[in-house]
Amino acid sequence: MILPDPSVIFLALLLDLVIGDPRWLPHPVVAIGRLINLLERGLRRGWLNERLAGVLLLLLVVASSAGITWILLHALTAWLPLAGWIASILISATCLAARSLHKESDRVAAALQSGDLPMARRYLSYIVGRDTDQLEESEIWRGLVETVAENSSDGVIAPLFWLTIGGPVAAIAFKAVSTLDSMVGYKNSRYLRIGWASAHMDDLLNYIPARLSALLLIIAAPLAGCSAAAAARITCRDRLNHPSPNSGHPEAAAAGALSVRLGGAASYGGASSWKEYIGDPLRPLDERAYRTMIKLMYISTLLMAAVCIAAAYCLRGFHVPFI
Repeated sequence: MILPDPSVIFLALLLDLVIGDPRWLPHPVVAIGRLINLLERGLRRGWLNERLAGVLLLLLVVASSAGITWILLHALTAWLPLAGWIASILISATCLAARSLHKESDRVAAALQSGDLPMARRYLSYIVGRDTDQLEESEIWRGLVETVAENSSDGVIAPLFWLTIGGPVAAIAFKAVSTLDSMVGYKNSRYLRIGWASAHMDDLLNYIPARLSALLLIIAAPLAGCSAAAAARITCRDRLNHPSPNSGHPEAAAAGALSVRLGGAASYGGASSWKEYIGDPLRPLDERAYRTMIKLMYISTLLMAAVCIAAAYCLRGFHVPFI
């Protein structure tokens, strides 16, 4: 179950697209998050050098997550190959977030459509890091488009990439790093030192997927009724107009495809922030832009899945593990 398996990739994506992440189903990210909280508190008490503590936090969380996954899959496969194959599909599906990204962002869109601005702000706060309590409607649509574009890479394309490289174990390892970055990878006084290793590792693991995401969004643009030429032009021009070395690539491709402008003023923890503009304001940031962004996300996901399944087939061939 370590090698990439085209059947696992296909069925894991299908499972994610059909049911997503039901709240009643135990999720590995919840367990990883609890482990991070536990280890962070212990390391802060026991280490004077927070940078070294951050390195140890990264190593312990990733090694534990990947190691437990490896042991579980090998034990199940040794006991019953079918059980190991099913477990691989279920674990891989939890690493993908296409359906959840659509569902959570659509709650915000539905609140805006019903005219409930306070509820839209509240729902948006669940999926973005910025302050949302004072956002107007156009800024909420902007936040939606930006988070769907960014998470198309972080939550879908990147996990598929690592699933193809190293199977469920690599996908879980990537998810552990991603969870670390989302919990301790902030550039503030509390996390700047203990979270630096996690933040840099997340940047490294997303380097290739982010650029693949931009390329896939460009290819997907005409299939969603957008301009591939505009998406490519804005990607080349504005991909570096973002504090993150990776997030600007899919956001620039999305902005070009949608003919909208992303970036600008935001607030984080009460502190004002400014991000360079990405794209040109040829069209408004509204429901149309959001709905088209969702189409771009799904099309790019299917394109990436086709590439990954083909690559896995070439590396391993079609394999039915329980026959």
